[in-house]
Amino acid sequence: MKVIPTAIPDVLLLEPKVFGDDRGFFFESWNRRSLAEAGIDADFVQDNHSRSQKNVLRGLHYQIEHAQGKLVRVTVGAVYDVAVDLRRSSPTFGQWVGFELSAADRRMAWIPPGFAHGFCVTSDTAEFLYKTTDYWSPAHERTLLWNDPQLAIPWPLSGEPLLAAKDKAGAPLASAETFA
Repeated sequence: MKVIPTAIPDVLLLEPKVFGDDRGFFFESWNRRSLAEAGIDADFVQDNHSRSQKNVLRGLHYQIEHAQGKLVRVTVGAVYDVAVDLRRSSPTFGQWVGFELSAADRRMAWIPPGFAHGFCVTSDTAEFLYKTTDYWSPAHERTLLWNDPQLAIPWPLSGEPLLAAKDKAGAPLASAETFA
């Protein structure tokens, strides 16, 4: 597995070794030993799968308690994926990193605990899979405002985003609950 650093050192892009021939392809989408060798020693407890249409924007989500690390990937289509560092003790607090993930490139991303995470769909549809290191905890779920001017994330939308009510009502970074 190839590890590709991002502008925030704790967020990693992972490029699996893909074996292909005239029948199709094969790759390991998760291997505990390979991830540990890449510096990711995570114990995953839950898998999630979503399907969304173009211009759906999901996020920026995090859990203030029971913080989740996420190993994310796209199996159909493409998304623009974003992670925002919400760890006050981090030198990259309040900074974000964004990148494309697609079924075509088969890259995955590691989003550690302490980050808000979201994505917008750039293809006609996309299926997004992610493993989490802790269970969903609705009482502790928080949403960072996707269009906070302080963050100034240039979401690659073609029109108005399709948002859930909780995403429309997210808190700006200045007043969001964050991590120590």
